[in-house]
Amino acid sequence: MAYDFQVTIDSADPHTLAEWWADLLGWVVEPSDEAFIREMIGKGYASDEDTTTHRGNLVWKVGAGIHHPDTPEGVPPRRMLFQLVPEGKTVKNRVHLDIRMGADKVEAELERLTGLGAKVLYRNNQGPYHWITIADPEGNELCLT
Repeated sequence: MAYDFQVTIDSADPHTLAEWWADLLGWVVEPSDEAFIREMIGKGYASDEDTTTHRGNLVWKVGAGIHHPDTPEGVPPRRMLFQLVPEGKTVKNRVHLDIRMGADKVEAELERLTGLGAKVLYRNNQGPYHWITIADPEGNELCLT
C-alpha cells in the first residue's frame, strides 16, 4: 500500500518562512480561516494564546501550510507545513529538497533568493550534473538544480 505524505519543516517564524518557500516554488500559502479559529476558541478547543496575527490576519501560531497550485478538486495536495519549534537549527539537515528549475534558471533564481535572505553554502557537481546548495532564511538547506 502506498501512502501520501507532507513535508514538515521546523521553524522559528512559520508564516514568514511559508511565504518564502511558496515564493520559491510558485506554490500557494494556505489561507487562514479566521471564523474557524474563533469558533475553536469559543468552544474551548483553543485559546487566544494559540493564535497570532500575521499581515493583519488571525492565524494559528504553531504553523502555516503551502501547497501546489494545480491540485485537482478532491485530491490531497502536495503540501509543506512549517511548524513552530522553540529551538533554532544547529546542525546540517539530514534530508533536504532538490528544486529542479533547469540549469538556465539557476543563477537568476540564486540571485533573487539571496536577495530574499537565502545564503549560498556551496556549489558542486557530479559529471555533467551541477547544483548549488543554499540555506533558506532560517538555515534549512536545499539545492537548486
